[in-house]
Amino acid sequence: MKCPLSYVRVAVFGLIIATSLPIFAADSIESCPKQVNINTADEQQLATCVHSVGEKTASAIVAYRTEHGHFKSVNDIAAVKGVGKTRAEKLAPQLTVG
Repeated sequence: MKCPLSYVRVAVFGLIIATSLPIFAADSIESCPKQVNINTADEQQLATCVHSVGEKTASAIVAYRTEHGHFKSVNDIAAVKGVGKTRAEKLAPQLTVG
């Protein structure tokens, strides 16, 4: 049988972690612009500031931009592997090209 004290330690540790995470997330979101410039943003900014864009998609956007040059319009990200037309339309309000 486990010691009841170990349960208390786990509960306290979980509480500390749970209350700390929103603080870190709020700091990164507060530093995000309303629209992210897809011609200048790095992978971290794309993954952090654009809702529903993770590291993989952010990396694909930067790689596409590096290979093909600047995006002329926000809808051009539809050509990025893993984005497509429908997703590009959903992301468009969060993005700008400068």
